[in-house]
Amino acid sequence: MGNRLTKIYTRTGDDGSTGLGDGARVPKESLRVEAYGTVDEANCAIGVVLAIPNLPAEVKDCLLEVQHDLFDLGGGRCIPGHRIVTPTYILRLEARLDEFNETLPPLKDFILPGGGPAAAACHVARAVCRRAERRSWTLARVEEVAPDVLRYLNRLSDLLFVIARLLARHEQGTETVWRRTQDRTS
Repeated sequence: MGNRLTKIYTRTGDDGSTGLGDGARVPKESLRVEAYGTVDEANCAIGVVLAIPNLPAEVKDCLLEVQHDLFDLGGGRCIPGHRIVTPTYILRLEARLDEFNETLPPLKDFILPGGGPAAAACHVARAVCRRAERRSWTLARVEEVAPDVLRYLNRLSDLLFVIARLLARHEQGTETVWRRTQDRTS
């Protein structure tokens, strides 16, 4: 990286274009930029979760590792044809998902996004991650996208859901179960 970021503004994007990692210029609203930009949003949302005090150490470690993965994933998205994310990334997520999920009671009902501050922030990160997955699928309909990127985002949103459940219990001891309309009116 060196001194690449010593000057933050370049004025090259003032015309509505942005540079990809291969040097090509594309419109800022291109599907590729939208896809990797939404991955960046997901990374920022995870950063918000990490900024909340007193997270369990295993959650902090996991989410920090995910943030590094998302930089890899975003970097791969900004260079057409470049692949960084491998099946190993997905297997690692699945192992963490299984590890965290086995400590939780089985879901019998839908739960409301919320809980304490960390759980609620994790639900936001999950929703942003789902959007990143949708944007990546939109891009995949017109350009090649490595299948491992799509799988990674899918597993990550699942992992964030499980972590949100874990954090709700950590912060409040429980989750709020969704009550159907007929259950609320009777």
